[in-house]
Amino acid sequence: MSLDAVLARIDHDQEAAMTRLMELLRIPSISTDPAFKADCDAAADWLVLDLKSIGFDASKRPTPGHPMVVAHANLDTDGPHLLFYGHYDVQPVDPLDLWTTPPFEPAIEETPKGKVIRGRGASDDKGQLMTFVEACRAFKAETGKLPGKITLFFEGEEESGSPSLVPFMQENAKELTADIALICDTSMVAPGVPSIPTQLRGMLKDEFTLTGPRIDLHSGHYGGPGLNPLREMARIVDSFYDAETGAVAVEGFYEGVHGVPEEILRQWTLSGFDEADYLGQAGYSVSHYEKGYSTLEKQWARPTLEINGLWGGYQGAGSKTVIPSKAHCKITCRLVGDMDPDALRQKIRQHVADRLGPDLAVEWDQDLEGSPAPVMPTERPEFEKARQALSEEWNREAVFIGMGGSIPIAGFFKQVLGMDALLTGFANDDDAIHSPNEKYDVESFHKGIRSWARILDALTA
Repeated sequence: MSLDAVLARIDHDQEAAMTRLMELLRIPSISTDPAFKADCDAAADWLVLDLKSIGFDASKRPTPGHPMVVAHANLDTDGPHLLFYGHYDVQPVDPLDLWTTPPFEPAIEETPKGKVIRGRGASDDKGQLMTFVEACRAFKAETGKLPGKITLFFEGEEESGSPSLVPFMQENAKELTADIALICDTSMVAPGVPSIPTQLRGMLKDEFTLTGPRIDLHSGHYGGPGLNPLREMARIVDSFYDAETGAVAVEGFYEGVHGVPEEILRQWTLSGFDEADYLGQAGYSVSHYEKGYSTLEKQWARPTLEINGLWGGYQGAGSKTVIPSKAHCKITCRLVGDMDPDALRQKIRQHVADRLGPDLAVEWDQDLEGSPAPVMPTERPEFEKARQALSEEWNREAVFIGMGGSIPIAGFFKQVLGMDALLTGFANDDDAIHSPNEKYDVESFHKGIRSWARILDALTA
């Protein structure tokens, strides 16, 4: 049976596919709120029944939190074993008064840019998850069997920190390990530009407190001779950066950072990224800080040290004339390349320690959190096969892109199961994920299904 027949089946069954997605979107599977525990169970049950209806051996697996859904097909056949990951849980809907339609009453809307599916989870991640399921359904309808050796792995806690994910993966490593993982929880770099993220940024979090006097002091009695921790905090924070270049000035900060290959830079340049729109959405007129790099390089391929919170002293109404005892700072770093989060943490802490003077002490948070940057092996043939498949579907060159954020599951697949991950998704930057009035373009849903059909055909041929 030709791929053309499968694609024609997808086009013919688009209305039915939309109906199924709407059913799943109506289930308020908010994982972070215990009040919706039964709804998370219901979403998992819905998926199990749907997957069984098209021939998967599917089951709901308990965890200390919300259940996982695991399904298999054709495990006794030859060929590459593909694992597809998605999550069925969604974000809370607050603030509810900003929604123009009820968040769990999904509907098709006409907008100036085309038709959209409006509702919580439409883009993140139920609509994306179902693009893969519907592609499998079309293969089954046309060929009588599912396309190749496939495992599906659907999580129910992604939007609440995934506390059960790694233990479940460790306990079920043999069952979940495949030749490559496929993840559909990403967006396109620009509307209509199919995109495969090949590098994400890792994360390092830390927090420190500076203590000067043992208590808050009267600024008349001690103003002048008394050391002020807020002044010292401002001095230390300023020392994190080079005033001329905007680069991070912590010694050894850039160890493990690599340049971007020329071919990847070419794809980024031709990707259709609208810098003015990207900056304008945030109220910026220019790109700031590290000189010598484009906006996309800064977002995708350069590390950062950001100040996320800075406070101390009196913050109530009016004035209180004190020299505060303590000053506090929260920082996060986005990591790239081979940067080691544990080594970097020590470099930052040493940077602060080297700048402490008399009567100033530092205390660091002990809740350590950090993860390296996942870098995808684009030399694997699956990546070029997927890129060609996407290019054929969208009638323009698909591009390898970076991502400024972090997708922990991609790293977990490598760390826990030793699997590489191939990411591609069909969301747009204006989908308002995690926000009121979330949407997913009807084109993204339809062409997303067709895209996965092409990718499955290419990877299992």
